[in-house]
Amino acid sequence: MKIFSSSPSSSSQFTLFSQPPQNSITKFNFIAPLKTHSHSKSLPAHSHDTSSPPILQENPQNSAPKSEATEMEDEYSFDEEITNAKKSLEELLVVRRPTMEFPDEEVKNTAAYNNRNASSGIDEGLSRFAKKMPIFEPKIVESSSGEKPLLVNLDLALYKAKILARNYRYQEAEEILIKCISYWPEDGRPYVALGKALSKQSRNNEARSVYEKGCQATQGENSYIWQCWAVLENKMGNTRRARELFDAATVADKRHIAAWHGWAVLEMKQGNILKARNLLGKGIKFCGGNEYIYQTLALLEVRAKRYEQARYLFKQATKCNPKSCASWLAWAQLEVQQANNRVARGLFEKAVQASPKNRFAWHVWGVFEANLGNVDLARKLLKVGHAVNPRDPVLLQSLALLEYRYSTANLARLIFRRASELDPRHQPVWIAWGWMEWKEGNLATARDLYQKALSINSSTESAARCLQAWGVLEQRVGNLSAARRLFRSSLNINSQSYVTWMTWASLEEDQGNSVRAEEIRELYFQQRTEIVDDASWIMGFLDIIDPAIDSIKRLLNFEKVNVSSENKDSGEDEQLGKFSTDFNLDKFIREKLALDPSKLEVQLEPSRSASSKNSLNRPAANIWRSPENKNATSAPNVTASS
Repeated sequence: MKIFSSSPSSSSQFTLFSQPPQNSITKFNFIAPLKTHSHSKSLPAHSHDTSSPPILQENPQNSAPKSEATEMEDEYSFDEEITNAKKSLEELLVVRRPTMEFPDEEVKNTAAYNNRNASSGIDEGLSRFAKKMPIFEPKIVESSSGEKPLLVNLDLALYKAKILARNYRYQEAEEILIKCISYWPEDGRPYVALGKALSKQSRNNEARSVYEKGCQATQGENSYIWQCWAVLENKMGNTRRARELFDAATVADKRHIAAWHGWAVLEMKQGNILKARNLLGKGIKFCGGNEYIYQTLALLEVRAKRYEQARYLFKQATKCNPKSCASWLAWAQLEVQQANNRVARGLFEKAVQASPKNRFAWHVWGVFEANLGNVDLARKLLKVGHAVNPRDPVLLQSLALLEYRYSTANLARLIFRRASELDPRHQPVWIAWGWMEWKEGNLATARDLYQKALSINSSTESAARCLQAWGVLEQRVGNLSAARRLFRSSLNINSQSYVTWMTWASLEEDQGNSVRAEEIRELYFQQRTEIVDDASWIMGFLDIIDPAIDSIKRLLNFEKVNVSSENKDSGEDEQLGKFSTDFNLDKFIREKLALDPSKLEVQLEPSRSASSKNSLNRPAANIWRSPENKNATSAPNVTASS
C-alpha cells in the first residue's frame, strides 16, 4: 500500500489514501478523506518509514512564503500528483473488474468525474453505482451473464419445432433447431429433429451433414443419431454405408432396439434372411420383448409359409403393446391371405381401436371391405380415414378407384385431382389416374399423366410400375416398338418383376415370336433372386433368449403342437371373430373422432371444389370441417379441364 509522507514534525499517525476508482466499483473498502480548503496538503507517515524515500515528493509546509501564482501552480501540480498516486494504487491493487453494461456512459462519467471537485465525489460514486445496478435491466443481465437457458427451454423448443414441421412450416422449425444446437451442442435431439426435417424436404445431403456434426458433437455416443443417419443412407441406396452406421448405433448403445430392427429390415430387403433373424434375436436378447421385433419375425414366418408360428408371434407382439396398430394390421393381413374374413375384420376393429386416427388402419380395412363387395362400408371407412387424415393422398386414391368402379368417372376425376393437389409428388396417384383415363379411352390424357409420374422420379418402384402400365397401353394400341422399350426400361429399374417379364413374353408370343418369348422367360428365371429361408434358426434360439420364458418354449416346440392346442387357438380365433359383432362403428366414430357418420358425404363434397386452391395453406383440422364451404359451382370446370 502506498502512503504519502510528511515532514518529520508531523504526527506519527497516518491516513490511508484510497479514493474510489474512476471507472468501476470494487469490493475493497478504503477510508476516503474529504478534501479541505486549507493550505496543508501533507499526510503523516509511519514513524518507522521515515528513513525510506517518500513515494511522492512534496514541498514541506515550513517553506518560504510564495506568491499567489506560485500557490496556484503548486495546487495544480499537487492535483497531478494525486492522480498519479491513484494510478499507482490501481496498479498495486490488481482488482478484476466485471464487464460494464454501459461502456459509452462509463467514458463520459470518467471525464466528468475528473472535472468535478472532490466534495461531490461520494454523490457521484453513488449515482454511477445506481446506474450500473442490473436490477432494472434484465435483458442486459441475461446477455452479459453468458449462461445458457435452462434445459426445460430445450424441451419446449423441440416440441414447438415438431409442431411446425408437422404443419409443413419447415423454415421456422429449422431456425429453432439451429438455435437449440448452438445452445446445447452436446444434446443429440436437435440434430435428430433437424435431420428428419431436412430429409422430409428431400435435402438429403444437408441432413447427412447435420447427422455427421451431431455424431462429432456427441463424441459418437448417441445411438439415435447413428440410427437416423443409417436410415437416411439406406433410403439413398447406400446399403454398405447404412450397415456401418447401424453397427455404430448398436456399439454406442446395444439396448437401442430401433437400430437392431432397422438393420434387420435392411438385411431382409437384401435377401439375407438368416442375418436378419440373427439381428432380431440379438435385439430380443439385449432389449427384451418388443412388438416390432415380434412383428418382423412373424412376417418372416409368413414369407416362409409357417402360419401357426406367425400367429403366435403376432400374439406376442400384441401382448407387448396392445396399442400397436401395426401389429394388429399385419396379423389381419395374414388372416386375409388365409381367407379368414371374420377374424380379419375383428383384427381390423382392434387396429382402429388401438389407434383411432391411423391412416393405414382405415385404408387397409376399407380396401378389404371393397374387395368383399361391401361398397357402402368401404366408402364410409375411406371417408372416415380421410376426415381424420385430410392431407393423405392414398386414402383419396383408393376412394377414387372405388367411385370409378361403382359410381362415375367424373366423381373419380374430382377425387384424383384433389389427391394430386394434396401431394403433387405422390406417383401412385398419377399412375392410377392415368390407368382410369386409359380405360375411359382418353389415351393422350393417360400418356400425359404417366409422363407426369415419371417426371417426379424415374428410378423408383412406382416408376417401374408406371412404365409397365404405359407399355401395356402402347401394346393395346399397336405401338409394339414403344411397348418393348417401356418394358425394357421397367426391368432396368426392377428386374424381379414377374408381371413385367411375363407381359413382355406374352407380347412376343402374340406376335408369333415364340422363340423370343421363351428366351424372355428363361432370362427371368436366370436372373431372379431366390430367397431361401431355413427353419433351423430356431434350434439355437435358446442361446439368445432366456429359456425360462414359457412363450419361447412354446415357440421352440411348434412342430410338436398337439391337436388340443390347435383347437384352443382356433377357439380363440372364433371368439375374436365374434367380437366384431359387438363393435359399433358409428358409435365409435361419434365418440372417439367427434364425427357424424351421416354427414361424411356433405363434408367431403365442398372440400374438393371450394378448398382445392387453399388447402395447402389451411390448417389440417379445418379442411373438412369448415361450415363455410358451400360454393360447389366450380366442380364442372375441374371435370372439363381434366
